[in-house]
Amino acid sequence: MHEKERHRIILSAVQEKPVVTVQEMVDLTDSSEATIRRDIAALHVQKRLRRVRGGAEAISPPQFIGLAGRPFSVNETLNAAQKRAIAREAVNLCKDGEPIIINGGTTTFQMVHFLTGRRMPIFTNSFPIAEHLLKHSKNTVMLSGGTIYREQNIILSPFDNDVTRNFYARRMFMGAQGLGPLGLMEGDPLLIQAEQKLIDQADELVVLVDSSKFRMRSSLILCGLSRIATVITDDGIEDREAKMLETAGVALIVARKPSSDKEESSLQA
Repeated sequence: MHEKERHRIILSAVQEKPVVTVQEMVDLTDSSEATIRRDIAALHVQKRLRRVRGGAEAISPPQFIGLAGRPFSVNETLNAAQKRAIAREAVNLCKDGEPIIINGGTTTFQMVHFLTGRRMPIFTNSFPIAEHLLKHSKNTVMLSGGTIYREQNIILSPFDNDVTRNFYARRMFMGAQGLGPLGLMEGDPLLIQAEQKLIDQADELVVLVDSSKFRMRSSLILCGLSRIATVITDDGIEDREAKMLETAGVALIVARKPSSDKEESSLQA
């Protein structure tokens, strides 16, 4: 990852919580500890953050604590071609008239480009997804209520009596921070709470993850592999990871990246 990109991630992270540790920055940027310490030192000299023991903090502490994880704007740039191919395969599972849930995320967001010609009820907790569908499609869109988390572009509610309980979906589409033998993993307790409510409203859970997510872990488990009907990923998935899904009875779809812009346009049409 380029230095400028690491600095952007680090500065976003320190605005989301009081103190960010070196290890957290290592995980966010996939960089070495030595690299992160150099980045912190450089940003400290530039007076863009304050270096503290074991990490860094913002010059002006955040007034509102956000969710754990990378901001939407950063995640959006990572593995973009793979995410678009995965999203295309996800929309291929949809049928006009069938209600679906699309959980907020940068991979699920890519589904909007392939939903423009569809007609179905769609429930989402994502502002960008709702906005794009309202502007560029005739789908019926329902948006969840709750607190808006700007960095992740997502709306979450901790309450049980929100509108989520009134929507039924044939399928729910979602991404994740990681996917392993124990199941689907996320990085924030509030995400877990909100997403579990959404999962309960759908017959099938379809997980959209690029192959890097099979090598990522978190301390929080959202659900076991037994709850997942289908995983859609790219051709970077390893044999042992595919075997893990097969053993758990999870269907696997491997998305192929278009070889050219012309092919991409024809697939989208």
